[in-house]
Amino acid sequence: MDTRHSDKPGFTYQAVYRYLLDWIEAAPCDVEQRMPSLRDLAQRLSVSVSSTKYAYALLEDQGRVIARPKRGYFTVTRSAPLRREPSASLLDTVFASARQPGMLALGSDAPAMLLSLDKPLLMIERELARQYPRAQVPLYQPFGEPELRSVLAGIYTRSAQLCWQAEHVFIGADLRSMLELAVRALNLEGEVALVESPCSWAVLRQLQAARMTIIEVPLGDDGRFDLQHLQQLLSNAPVRLAVLSSTTNAPQGGLMPAEDKQQICRWLAEREVWLFENDGYGELCFHEAAPRYRDFADPDRLLVFAAFDKVIGAEAPYGYLLCKRHAERLQHVFLERGFRLSPIRQKAIAKLFTSRRVEQHLQRLRPLLRARMLYMKALLEAHGQGCLRIVEPQGGASLWLAATRPVDMRRVFERLLAQRIVIAPGEIFSQRGLLQGHLRLCYTLDWDKDIGQALQRLVKAIQDEAQTP
Repeated sequence: MDTRHSDKPGFTYQAVYRYLLDWIEAAPCDVEQRMPSLRDLAQRLSVSVSSTKYAYALLEDQGRVIARPKRGYFTVTRSAPLRREPSASLLDTVFASARQPGMLALGSDAPAMLLSLDKPLLMIERELARQYPRAQVPLYQPFGEPELRSVLAGIYTRSAQLCWQAEHVFIGADLRSMLELAVRALNLEGEVALVESPCSWAVLRQLQAARMTIIEVPLGDDGRFDLQHLQQLLSNAPVRLAVLSSTTNAPQGGLMPAEDKQQICRWLAEREVWLFENDGYGELCFHEAAPRYRDFADPDRLLVFAAFDKVIGAEAPYGYLLCKRHAERLQHVFLERGFRLSPIRQKAIAKLFTSRRVEQHLQRLRPLLRARMLYMKALLEAHGQGCLRIVEPQGGASLWLAATRPVDMRRVFERLLAQRIVIAPGEIFSQRGLLQGHLRLCYTLDWDKDIGQALQRLVKAIQDEAQTP
């Protein structure tokens, strides 16, 4: 832009203003950005300093920039415009929306958000980095860092009969990677899988990616299956794999009694069905002595999988699995995949366990989760006006809710999205798109925000949708 021949504030400031406005719109909206100085901008645009000052003053009056003494002008952070791909699935839309700045994500499940071990983990990592010079640390450990594998084997060993060795443990980039490799190693691609319903969306997506036929078995409000119905399914369908939660189901939150789990494991063993036990929320059950499927399962048809981030935090995203049978097949697929994970970070995670930091952390996290759950439940009861049925969970980080009147939660999600509130509709927890009258709300969220008002908006959106012809 050449304004050298028309450098009058009454004319030039408009061009400077448009230039700055374009600069602001192109900058990240959720992070404060330093603007060009008055003199730099005047030199860049070949205008007078008075023109740039006038343009900045106009933007400051409009709330687009802020002046900081002796530092200059800065952009004002603002909510991001909603960007949505028309072809995106509901699941992708939910998670893309939750990540946008300025959104209140009521359905994002992150237990460690309330209390994490990220800082202690990084402190231990820095100390270990000084103890282990880079040249002494192997860069390639395809099955995971030996110390962490050994620690996990010890943690999962319950007795001489229920024991694990380090060679049974494999560590990878994340939970979904572990599922992918486990299904491939055990030749389960394209087979029939049985899952609890509602089911983790990550599990469903990975089974779909493996071209598996998925049979969904509904859970009652008490967290139990209809055992007679389950037995018929196992008798009539060629099920090769069952994916079940170790303690409380996520997101439903129920806790199945030990006798039910024992019977289910007996039927799976009789039919030589692989049991994949999802232990991601196993330690977040409010009942510390809760029974696990692995207490009763056939060890030759058992694979346990989980990730560290639910308990430790975002700095520990790695997934892991334990499996006694077919170790050679697992080694083969892990060698093929070739994970390049930080050995120092894995050693630091191991130190968190051996120093009992994780154990002490869980003793604080579980009561905190339960207290926030009860508070969220009380808010829903106060504002719900009878439109939502609440079943108190026995663990985890979320409430599973059902509308008391017929309503499509996908449409409720759309209504709330326009108000910058994100919920997790129930149908993303079903491969067949069932559970349309349900939703997941998490109580591990930013409690500095007005959650009560957000829940009132949720209730109003449900009521408005229920009345829509």
